[in-house]
Amino acid sequence: MATVTAHTDKQAERPVELLNEIYGPEAGEKIRGRYDALILRHQQRTQLANDHLRSTDSWIISYPDHISGHQATPLKVLDEFVHKRLRPFITGVHILPCFPSSSDEGFSVKDYLTIDERYGTWGDIENLASNGNMMLDAVVNHASTQGIWFEQWQAGTPPFDEFFRTEDPDADLSGVVRARQHPLLTRFETAQGERWVWTTFSKDQADLDYRNPEVALAMAGVLLTYAQHGATAIRLDAVGFLWKEAGTSSIHLENTHLVVQLLRATLDATYPDVLLVSETNVPHAENISYLGSGSTREADMVYQFPLPPLTLHAFATEDATALKTWLGTIDDIPPATTYFNFLASHDGVGLRPLEGLVDESDVKILVDVCVTNGGLVTYRSDDEGAAVAYELNGTWFDLIRGTSVGAEALRRHIASHGLMLALRGEPAIYVQALLAEENAVDLAASTSQPRSMNRRRFTIDDIDRRLADPDSNASVSLGHLVEMLGWRRESDAFFPESDQRILSTSSHIVGIERTARSGTIARVYINVSGEHEELDTGPYSDLRGFNISEISGGVELGPYGIAWMTLTRSATPRES
Repeated sequence: MATVTAHTDKQAERPVELLNEIYGPEAGEKIRGRYDALILRHQQRTQLANDHLRSTDSWIISYPDHISGHQATPLKVLDEFVHKRLRPFITGVHILPCFPSSSDEGFSVKDYLTIDERYGTWGDIENLASNGNMMLDAVVNHASTQGIWFEQWQAGTPPFDEFFRTEDPDADLSGVVRARQHPLLTRFETAQGERWVWTTFSKDQADLDYRNPEVALAMAGVLLTYAQHGATAIRLDAVGFLWKEAGTSSIHLENTHLVVQLLRATLDATYPDVLLVSETNVPHAENISYLGSGSTREADMVYQFPLPPLTLHAFATEDATALKTWLGTIDDIPPATTYFNFLASHDGVGLRPLEGLVDESDVKILVDVCVTNGGLVTYRSDDEGAAVAYELNGTWFDLIRGTSVGAEALRRHIASHGLMLALRGEPAIYVQALLAEENAVDLAASTSQPRSMNRRRFTIDDIDRRLADPDSNASVSLGHLVEMLGWRRESDAFFPESDQRILSTSSHIVGIERTARSGTIARVYINVSGEHEELDTGPYSDLRGFNISEISGGVELGPYGIAWMTLTRSATPRES
């Protein structure tokens, strides 16, 4: 946190310019007065600047009720757990939807402006925010069919009477990109009669109609409310599907990007230091398009979706070639933006980001690993209607371990996180991965939801019991991950703005060199194989890691070993 940021007339005018561009001058002028009033209400508030590119911020990803107990609200228990076990190494908490919801683990939001009383209150959210960075989820694509907005839409009550995207069931929707296999349109009875609504993700999740400027105004108000209550970052869930047009793919349309620019401009005029984070589980080029270009601002960070499946592929094949090739091509992003790096999240490991990066036979290897270790695979329909693997559903520990068990399985788990922590961007660790949790087979069977494999909840007493055993998976995983977060925190070479270079190594090794503006140089080497590998690392001033040993002229990395070092000031960076 740094200095207070001043608001400018230009910042205040930009949302109006975008309203006119998206909806036309007449519609833009019609809504301008209320948009100006919304911004004015929030411009009076003080927001501290957060220079996220010059910090070693890191995040934990958690459901609001991931940890419960002690007769306190789950949000309070989560705050206590983070404070006791993770500070100062984890600096931010990404809370998945904490609002009243009818399905999909919180992503069918019934009321965007109320904290579900089962989790806590806005006061609990503000307390979490007072202790560090906090990210809230804005489910911008859809709302619950049992929620406040949808009920008003069904009743025909203005301004909600055109809030949801309807379509003629005979319209040409054959080109629409889908993440699910159920019918795209769902019929509802309304005060205006029978209407067919776009339901991209489920019949309980009705897609909002951003062709109506009232929807953009309402969602801008949602984001400003989150910022008002202390959010330093806001994730735009499933944002790529936001704008729909029959006869098109209805993903990443130009107006989708304009709406993201509008939301960014709204924050710039009120809370300019709140970060926008886009969530689009798509190939890399499509994903980073949400970082904007030139002077056009959109998201500040993008979820780095190719990283999990490519990391999994490297360990499954013991060949990091595809991962390193991709890493060597991703540095060209706009200034003041970065990646939100993760391996595990509340969803599974998406496979669409692998398109064009690996062969279909490689994808099958990952599917087989998932199934062999008790996980589930979900499918989508391709352009010809055939079912193709879309997502691997299992915990990161059970996916990354492959056929390994015991200590070796933990080494693979820890090594994969060492890789993620060394990369350019801000790293995030999901609660399940933090504790090296195994697949929740029983939970997935009881819910009939594949994603439940990776969504088991915990009591704080259960976590404390596991962590009291130094040999438990949870204790070993958390201890080593926190230790590496500490190494990362010590060096400005791991600021997101620091340069990144992928070193020339054997196919078994990922070598990452980071160079800070100050000149600090750090290198991290990760062995993705079960083989011993010798490295000519060059001179270094310190060496830390796991399963490593110093040898004459360099370092030997044992199976799934990690070498973490700072180069001496006199060392000249070179290929190694």
